[in-house]
Amino acid sequence: MREDELGDLVQRSLWLVRALGAVRDCSLPDAWIGAGALRDLVWGERYGDGFHPSSVRDVDVVFLDPADLSRDNDDRATGRLVAALPDPPWEAKNQAAVHTWYPTKFGGDPVAPLRAIADAVATWPEYATAVAVRLDAHDQIVVCAPHGLDDLLDGVWRRNPTRASPEISRQRLARHRPTERWPGVRVVT
Repeated sequence: MREDELGDLVQRSLWLVRALGAVRDCSLPDAWIGAGALRDLVWGERYGDGFHPSSVRDVDVVFLDPADLSRDNDDRATGRLVAALPDPPWEAKNQAAVHTWYPTKFGGDPVAPLRAIADAVATWPEYATAVAVRLDAHDQIVVCAPHGLDDLLDGVWRRNPTRASPEISRQRLARHRPTERWPGVRVVT
């Protein structure tokens, strides 16, 4: 099962397990780590020269708090994470509030309010990054992968057309340079 493959990779990274523990212990509502940090771990281990936590730009923590849609809520959540574990470059975002800022930041049409973490993760820009994980109360890895795990585990960079336009995808591809960073990764356009 592909979830077990991902869980094994995550469990072998003490850095990520510590981060997941901090997220769980901060008690943010329905909080997960996803996107780039997870991709960097998997592709570094499978298609590059190993995973280097120092190269992680940010640790995306998503949570769902429909009771407080303010930007201050994101800042407070990030502050709680920093207080619990100062090392990772945390970036917490309340997915229940995305509809309040997304069109202004990224352009395009208004987006519907998100009601579940899986709905949010399903919109992330590449299928390989549309994955999140968390630790349950028994220290087991729980996976959220609305589009599956094949692209992440098989090293495929492919645009998720849900919200990422071809232009945004080209910009991200130029910025992240996946085939340079992880020589075994394939880009599908």
